[in-house]
Amino acid sequence: MILFSFLWIPLFYFFWRGVAESNTSGWAWALIAGSVAAAVQFFRGPLIDPGGFGLSRWMSGFMDIVALPVLAPLFVYLLLFYLKIIAGNADFAGFTLLWLIPGAVARALTWSVQPDPILLVLVPVLWVAIAVGIPFFIAIMQDSPPSVAALSCLAILVVPAAAASSYWAFFSQRTIMGFLFLLAAAAPMLISATRSFLQTDSGR
Repeated sequence: MILFSFLWIPLFYFFWRGVAESNTSGWAWALIAGSVAAAVQFFRGPLIDPGGFGLSRWMSGFMDIVALPVLAPLFVYLLLFYLKIIAGNADFAGFTLLWLIPGAVARALTWSVQPDPILLVLVPVLWVAIAVGIPFFIAIMQDSPPSVAALSCLAILVVPAAAASSYWAFFSQRTIMGFLFLLAAAAPMLISATRSFLQTDSGR
């Protein structure tokens, strides 16, 4: 489990670099900012007291563990891209995955003290699901009819909420519900990665 927590995001990043039209111009920004974010998270501690199994646990999962650590680099990349600090083709997923690597290493070391498959396996999977799933819907929004763009915008909100709900459900030992939320959160990522892989394979 600890090895998976260390390697999952770096390996998926290199996979993504191989199958997507990746823009590497922001790699230094991603690594530096990701390292700073990991250090701040380590010394600051949680934003929300997780409490027991109720809403506070879900909010803690969303803000401290599952969603906000991935949403932050997505927002930062959007700002850098809008300000033209990063040029080229937009690559939200590549930037976010690279940002997450220092945090994944730091959290793997912290969480390995009391090995828990929810933290060491599920959370890295959910991070990748958000990091790749949201850009999938951002791409759909471009040059789409208003109705499709509206649905894509709604889906962007659903992905991190489903990821946090999956974490909460597994923590609360509601396994079936956890798998359903996991499927909802990971489906866009699986579709995007499969499509990119098939396009790359057919282009060879």
